[in-house]
Amino acid sequence: MRILIVGCGRVGSRLATEFVAEGHRVSMVDQRQEAFRRLPDRFPGQLVLGTGIDEDVLRSAGIESADVFIAVTEDDNTNIMAAQIAQVIYRVPKVILRIYDPERAEVYRGLGLTVICPTRTVADMIEEQVRQDRPVRVSG
Repeated sequence: MRILIVGCGRVGSRLATEFVAEGHRVSMVDQRQEAFRRLPDRFPGQLVLGTGIDEDVLRSAGIESADVFIAVTEDDNTNIMAAQIAQVIYRVPKVILRIYDPERAEVYRGLGLTVICPTRTVADMIEEQVRQDRPVRVSG
């Protein structure tokens, strides 16, 4: 599978490392050269310096033949724009993005994007833990 990841932070670098280990072809895009240091030495994937909303950068990274596009920069706006470019212009079959803002996450989920919202996920997990650990009250 051909996977293009925008954002080489903790999440992006981990995904890239795992996907390469599974035998997938991975391209990484980040606008900071130092971000690529998170990857293992001799990382076999393609590294492209630039922003994930620049079509020339995305084409250099192989978006035209990508099976999966993942946007996990620290910026919701960049992730949203990059994902929409991948979905609408390049018709990448599977587009996944991270959005921290729960309200915006719902809007873009409604547009057919696969959205991961860590803010909502963590809040849901905490709420569930609180409910499970609640003392049971016995009446009577």
